[in-house]
Amino acid sequence: SNGINCLSNWEGLLQFPPSSTFVGLLWPGDSIWLHGLDYPEEPKVADEAGALLGPYIDKNFAGAASVSFASHSLGARVVLSTIALMNLPVRRLILMAGAVDDDCLTNEFQEVTAKVEQISVLSSIKDEVLSFCFPAGNFVAGFLDVGHPWWRAAVGHCGPESQWPANLRAPFAIPEDWNYQHGDYLHIDGPPPDVPVLPIPTDIPGDGSPYPAGKAQGWSEAFSAAFASTRFR
Repeated sequence: SNGINCLSNWEGLLQFPPSSTFVGLLWPGDSIWLHGLDYPEEPKVADEAGALLGPYIDKNFAGAASVSFASHSLGARVVLSTIALMNLPVRRLILMAGAVDDDCLTNEFQEVTAKVEQISVLSSIKDEVLSFCFPAGNFVAGFLDVGHPWWRAAVGHCGPESQWPANLRAPFAIPEDWNYQHGDYLHIDGPPPDVPVLPIPTDIPGDGSPYPAGKAQGWSEAFSAAFASTRFR
């Protein structure tokens, strides 16, 4: 129910044309008991979710003018695995707080990158979940799978590695002084009317920029929604 509420409220902050349709997806992600350390098993679950979703979209959305994706956290792997199995082209892809390796676009999912017209990343160096739990989970995975590059950072923490694909649109790093945390992208404490809707186009400003909406309630969710609305155009 919390996931449904978060996605439903976030939909109310998005500014898409009337012809667009928002579809929210929930999948069996993080364990509430081993949060972060369950990472060695979660990529498998995410890949399985993508294996179901990719063919479903091809079958049911073939008449759409375009298909785009936005993901949060481990959902990045779900979306990337989905696109890997799709025949339909993808217009936009936004990875918010992506809990996937920072070289995912040029290494593991390099073929997926070529299937997307434009890719955006939203990352925060202040994201404590990706700063601590993701490396810890990768460390455990390094013992369970000798081929796993456990030392890599998350793309949602430091952004993509220096070798960027040509279709990646910058900038991607949220100002450090905003202290943007892992749960700030979608979580909304109050109902949608209490959350400001930011004007678009909205992109990522430099460090030292003022908080969106004067740091009113829901300012961070409003920012991520305005960013997505802008990059999806």
